[in-house]
Amino acid sequence: MTFDLYRDAHGIPHLRAGDVLALARAQGRVTARDRAWQLEVERHRVRGTTAAFLGREALPWDRFARRARLEDTARRCHAALEERDPETAAWVRAYVEGVNEGLAAGARRAPEFARTGLAPGRWEPWTPFGVWLGTHILFAGFPAKLWREEVVRHLGPEAVGLFAADGPGTAGSNGWLVTGARTATGQAVIAGDPHRFIEEPGVYQQIRLACPEFDVLGLAVPGVPGIAHFAHTGTVAWAITNAMADYQDLYRERLRRTPDGVEALDPDGTWRPAPAHTETIEVAGAEGRPEEVEVIETARGPVVIGSPPPHGTTPAAGPEADPCAPLALRHPPRVTGDLGFGALLPLLRARRVADVDRAFDRWAEPVNVVLAADTEGGTLHRVAGRVPVRAAANRVRPVPAWEPGHEWTGWHETPYGDLDDGLAVMANQRGPAAPLGTEFAPPHRADRIRALLGGRPRWRAADMPEVHTDTHLASAAPLLDHLAALEGLAPAPAALRERLLRWDRRMAADSADAAAYAAVRGALVRRLVAEPAFAVLADPPAYPEVFQPWLALLPRVGLALEHLLTAPDLYGIDRPALVRAALEETATTLGEGVTWGDTHRLAPWRALPPEAPGEAPQEPGLSGDHDCVLSTSSVPGLTDLASRASAARYVWDLARREDSRWIVPFGACGVPGDPHHRDQLPLWLTGGLAPVVTDWTLLTEEDVDHEDVDHE
Repeated sequence: MTFDLYRDAHGIPHLRAGDVLALARAQGRVTARDRAWQLEVERHRVRGTTAAFLGREALPWDRFARRARLEDTARRCHAALEERDPETAAWVRAYVEGVNEGLAAGARRAPEFARTGLAPGRWEPWTPFGVWLGTHILFAGFPAKLWREEVVRHLGPEAVGLFAADGPGTAGSNGWLVTGARTATGQAVIAGDPHRFIEEPGVYQQIRLACPEFDVLGLAVPGVPGIAHFAHTGTVAWAITNAMADYQDLYRERLRRTPDGVEALDPDGTWRPAPAHTETIEVAGAEGRPEEVEVIETARGPVVIGSPPPHGTTPAAGPEADPCAPLALRHPPRVTGDLGFGALLPLLRARRVADVDRAFDRWAEPVNVVLAADTEGGTLHRVAGRVPVRAAANRVRPVPAWEPGHEWTGWHETPYGDLDDGLAVMANQRGPAAPLGTEFAPPHRADRIRALLGGRPRWRAADMPEVHTDTHLASAAPLLDHLAALEGLAPAPAALRERLLRWDRRMAADSADAAAYAAVRGALVRRLVAEPAFAVLADPPAYPEVFQPWLALLPRVGLALEHLLTAPDLYGIDRPALVRAALEETATTLGEGVTWGDTHRLAPWRALPPEAPGEAPQEPGLSGDHDCVLSTSSVPGLTDLASRASAARYVWDLARREDSRWIVPFGACGVPGDPHHRDQLPLWLTGGLAPVVTDWTLLTEEDVDHEDVDHE
């Protein structure tokens, strides 16, 4: 295999090869060299085997991966692609061959392999499908239906809206398109930032892929070929955000054991076999006893929660009888055998907006809002992905599998959106995807972005960090209104209240007022959680641990605080009294000179935590908050640490691609100690962006002919 590898000053790989297959192989090989540990963790996550080297803490995910049949679904999607689109299947296979060639050398660079005793395994042609599936299976937040079930069961259906918010496990993003009529160059600019749980190494890989057919740069997902979400081909660019569509269903199942196996009750009243088998999960560590997990699949899908009662026992008839009755997950890739990989090559080959539009017709998972623009003035604003047509109840809560009326009956046409005054803004708010979803993000980020973009007549690519880094917190208004209404305060709480009412509502890292607001907010959240009216939600059913982030009361209250403070009535709760108590508590406990960045610090996820606490780097303080454009999410009332933030930022300039910019939280390389492991962090913290280098003569060529490659 012959290819050229260049890197810029940040170590970002620029690859050039003679054809599409050689380029895919090169992408796999270089990714394995730079991200071997990350790739192997993802491969094991697909298979549900991470506990074998990470220990018992990894068991919740492994149980879910086995029960949800992630690897089997990946195999199905690969087999279907081979029949439907052999060219793309061969391209994915070439990427996998490259990973296998480079993995051994990459593993020798990564200290995590020696520490865990893990030897790099072999990637199969379906492994990238599994990586994509494992990355996005919880992306649409189907566990929120478990939460809504609990809210309805204990408080009634009218309470669901009180807690409607961008949920704790859902990934969001900002994105905006400014047409040439609103730019200094007369050509469009697309910018934004995906908000995800921050991982080290990062979930996005800056990369450039060039061959005679195309020359594309953008943000790739390590383990998956091509550049799907954010890219610039030179003549057309695109970006996505989470559409917040609802396309995954949970079915309550009536299961029974018979001498011949497991049976499920279907809507026609017939008991039919539900294939079942047992798998063993190996567990590392001193108490690493293997664990068995029963894998069951009904006509609806894999059973991800619960199991059949013992033989001879009558199954419970509904959630009132058994709130932990078995639940099956139905989602499009399991039903269709299609993850949308057929879109990946056409996207790389796109020259105009029409090409991007046709490519996204093949998109499946996850459901996204797409923005695109080209150098001929074309623009695109649409939803892409597969959403089933079914009863409205399916979108809200688990539905009974044994009752008719909950079947999937087709697929929704994906809507298109308009541009308004030369602008399109997507920030997970209600928009073109509104007919396809149940809960959306509050409009604050979208409204603020549109207001900022409307504040000047002409924009340049270089101006976009002003939008990326805006810290105004519109969602603070309800709490501040409650503070303003308080009377008869003692001197210290009164002084704190006046200080907060003068606050500019910016969640800046160096702001003591922002820290004071967050402290009052946290104290109020804890008091609301302790109210007897909500006590029934404090102890949810014993669902598997992987679903608990969606079921914990405190984060739900914290994220829905705006709704809870503005509802006409809140179950008789004396909200002014709670606000007063929270203010008084904060007035006596707030440290002198404490700023928001002192407590609001980055908290990235690492598959392998440091052996000793002192080995972890001291992570920096952050500006922003959940509802700011600079979205850095903590859990009010629990911790100010931010585990979710901008996993990348980008600016695509259609006038001159070399004027585009990008950044990731850490760096291009996943190897600790490498010069490019965390070298982008200082820029990311300040809102700065690294230059996109397109001139090959300004890059440094790296010798690949003598790299240590596994030639199995």
